[in-house]
Amino acid sequence: MQPQVNPTVTAPTGCRARLLSVTAWLGRFPLPIAQVLFRLAIASVFMKAGLTKTASWEFTVQLFADEYKVPVLPPEVAALMAATFELSCATLLALGLATRVATLPLLGMIAVIQTFVYPHAWSDHLTWGSMLIFLLTRGGGPLSLDRLVGLEPAQTHKE
Repeated sequence: MQPQVNPTVTAPTGCRARLLSVTAWLGRFPLPIAQVLFRLAIASVFMKAGLTKTASWEFTVQLFADEYKVPVLPPEVAALMAATFELSCATLLALGLATRVATLPLLGMIAVIQTFVYPHAWSDHLTWGSMLIFLLTRGGGPLSLDRLVGLEPAQTHKE
């Protein structure tokens, strides 16, 4: 019987070593900064939509009646709900206050819009939904009012 030989493990060299080094460096990007950027990015999308709706309310209601045609709700109610949720949830996300709760109405809106209004706009909805799901599951982060007022506990592990 032959003795078993253990192959020696060698350190990566060349391109592989450089790739591992760059990957390790990128892995040290602070998660709290990503959380702030996600909050601000998605808040800007919905804030702009809400402000556009309130700029010309008559036009907005007409748009809900003629183009959006949201099922079940009258156009006036759907428009009011959309503008209210867009403006209030965008503000909460920008501040990082009630972050997890603020994502829920926006995720619901995306689902309705994707299903009934603009099914071809899936790439935008996928991008927005991904950011919202990240914030729903990870919270606003340490650079948020949630953390300051104690809605999110201080993390004991690396964020």
